[in-house]
Amino acid sequence: MSEVVTTTKSAACEPATRVTRSLLGYGVVAGPFYVLVALGQALIRPGFDLLHDDVSLLSNGSLGWIQIANFVLTGAFVAAFAAGMARTGVSRWAPRLIAAYGVALVAAGIFVADPMNGFPAGAPAGRPDTITLHGMLHIVAAGIGFLCLIAACIVMARRFAADRRRGWAIFSVVAGAAFLIAFGGVASGSGSAIVVLGFWAALILVWSWMAAVAIHLYRRA
Repeated sequence: MSEVVTTTKSAACEPATRVTRSLLGYGVVAGPFYVLVALGQALIRPGFDLLHDDVSLLSNGSLGWIQIANFVLTGAFVAAFAAGMARTGVSRWAPRLIAAYGVALVAAGIFVADPMNGFPAGAPAGRPDTITLHGMLHIVAAGIGFLCLIAACIVMARRFAADRRRGWAIFSVVAGAAFLIAFGGVASGSGSAIVVLGFWAALILVWSWMAAVAIHLYRRA
């Protein structure tokens, strides 16, 4: 028995294992970091309406650099987590899809969304008549990233089902489906409070899924 414990501890101390676990840890950090930074700005930025405005609008104005940094850093965290996933061998495609989501977050930070809905001060009251190139690239990056994240949930659901981990499979399907529905709501252009709050709820759910998967893989690494 002592030999088994010693072997387990030895494996955990291996440099490769430490690197893998460190990378997986970013999957736990990414979601809370993004949500807390975004919500913190939403509460202090004058003119921003959390119930109706897209978080991407926070990239505009004199303090826009905060949300830009939020996108870029969170994207880097997600990409690091994807690298950790790949090192565990849990799936071939899930790490690639999650890495693509991370890259999309970075791109969303680089290509700033167009001002609208009166934010920041001086912006059009509704949606702009024309979309700038960087505004369009922001939308494209977000769309591709969200679809990759949804696909990653489904891929992991199939993997968990194959491993006969029914609870994990259901969690993955629910997270992916909820986020798909919420994404469809905001993509429709609706700015109603129900749609915006629904998107926030689905976003928190899918971030929670990522953190849970990271912890699960960390324990198995």
